[in-house]
Amino acid sequence: MRIAIYPGSFDPFTNGHLDILVRAARIFDHVIVGVLVHPAKKCLFTPEQRVDMITEVTREIENVRAIHFNGLLVDFCRTAGACAVIRGLRAVSDYEYELQMFSVNKQLAPDLETVFLMSSTQYSFLSSSIAKEVARYGGDIRPLVPPNVEAELVRVFRQRG
Repeated sequence: MRIAIYPGSFDPFTNGHLDILVRAARIFDHVIVGVLVHPAKKCLFTPEQRVDMITEVTREIENVRAIHFNGLLVDFCRTAGACAVIRGLRAVSDYEYELQMFSVNKQLAPDLETVFLMSSTQYSFLSSSIAKEVARYGGDIRPLVPPNVEAELVRVFRQRG
């Protein structure tokens, strides 16, 4: 069985993330969305909330599941029995960072492959930060995030006033 890990903060999970995930799920037997727990990063949602939102969005994709992890990605991949890491690329500006991560991961786990999937054109501008910023100021985020994520973003920013 070919298992891939799609890692990220996913704070929040966007339609761009979903696009990459659906395409990866067609290539691999099983895809695990690895929600990174990064104590130094200030996230809007807890790891559990992010996993719950992703699980709801992907409930009809049988070969996908979401779990959170901390520590090195390569260790998480080993534990999960993964042969590949999925990474989405939106623009050339993403490439340099992704090349660095690929190189480090290859040093630490030579058998682990990285598969880069280009963002679909309609999502090439989209990031979690942009979705949060639009939501913060009451803009229409329906084209940016799945409906359940939209509801959570609206709820959080309403609570904050």
